[in-house]
Amino acid sequence: MTVSAPTASTTAHRAMMPVLIALSVTHLLNDMIQSLIPAIYPIIKEAYRLDFGQIGLITLTFQVSASLLQPAVGLYTDKHPMPYSMVAGMGFTLAGLIGLAYAGSYGLLLLSAAGVGIGSSIFHPEATRMARNASGGQHGLAQGIFQVGGQTGGALGPLLAAFIIVPRGQGSLAWFSVAALVAMMLMVWTAASYARLDRQRPPKPAAAANAAAPRHSRGAVAFAITILIVLLFSKNAYTASFTNFYTFYLMGRFGISVQNSQVMLFLFLASSAAGALGGGLLGDRIGRNKIIWFSILGALPFTLILPYADLFWTGVLTILINLIMSSAFAAILIYALELLPGRVGLVGGFFYGLTFGLGGLAAALLGEVADVVGIEAVYKICSFIPLVGLLAWFLPRLSEGSVRAGH
Repeated sequence: MTVSAPTASTTAHRAMMPVLIALSVTHLLNDMIQSLIPAIYPIIKEAYRLDFGQIGLITLTFQVSASLLQPAVGLYTDKHPMPYSMVAGMGFTLAGLIGLAYAGSYGLLLLSAAGVGIGSSIFHPEATRMARNASGGQHGLAQGIFQVGGQTGGALGPLLAAFIIVPRGQGSLAWFSVAALVAMMLMVWTAASYARLDRQRPPKPAAAANAAAPRHSRGAVAFAITILIVLLFSKNAYTASFTNFYTFYLMGRFGISVQNSQVMLFLFLASSAAGALGGGLLGDRIGRNKIIWFSILGALPFTLILPYADLFWTGVLTILINLIMSSAFAAILIYALELLPGRVGLVGGFFYGLTFGLGGLAAALLGEVADVVGIEAVYKICSFIPLVGLLAWFLPRLSEGSVRAGH
């Protein structure tokens, strides 16, 4: 009996699912290590007598180093896939992590944070390309699964900091080198499995190759990408106010302990996993434009209320805000991939790089503002940022066929 194309595609997708899950787990470990950097800010702020501007500069150093290489790595791996490059990237992360644990000066903190950033810049483009190719055409679902790992890892950092690093000090960061080593072993398995399954994949028919042709003019694509960048900056600027300064805001306004503030930061970040998966799934069903609209502008009522809420409602509102806003990244990334088909590594590296770079820039700016007007005023200013979501009106609509197009 001849196997139909949909059945063959489904079988290939099922064969790739373990690779996709493994990529999600490595994303979890990678982003968990990254998230330990802002999670230790309350400790090093006191130990090194840092101001908010210097705290923001650490984030800027980490995120700029994570952003600069990503487009170049993505452009290269589009033409020359390098699944094992992820292992080398995690090696940089491991070196940076150990450096952070034993740094004796502010300069070494910056250098070590840059090492973790370089590791991230190598990991994300290739992992994004592999996740895209393992999607079986369900790009939103695949990107959602991949994002769940990263978002969960990012949420674990503050929790681990609260119960391990805060009681035991900066040196306990070195314990997490075990996670880096586990990630490296898993990356070796993932790369080998992906390469084996990729060799078994049947060649794409001519129709699929033609589907990869650009559907919009260069001007329209450039205009849409510019809007996506602005939307991404608005999302990252607001998120940066939490990942870097939320614990200080909670301790200053409500007088809670460092540990309790880290737990509340965990609750905020943990909602990202559900939002990322939900945004990916809904994007496959209702289109990217609607998800982008909702994910940024939909948070506005809650961000406006947040600066005036008590401790309980602050926790509730921050979870709702991040649940909504975290659905944006998967939709933005896949929308960009559909605008620029065949450039998975470049688009993945560019937008992950933008995430880190814009987040670092926002953190540095917000740190300086906090030193001048106070941390509570920062959250009142940031409450209006989701208004930028109105720019989604100008994004060109993708056809239904484009939304469901295969890779």
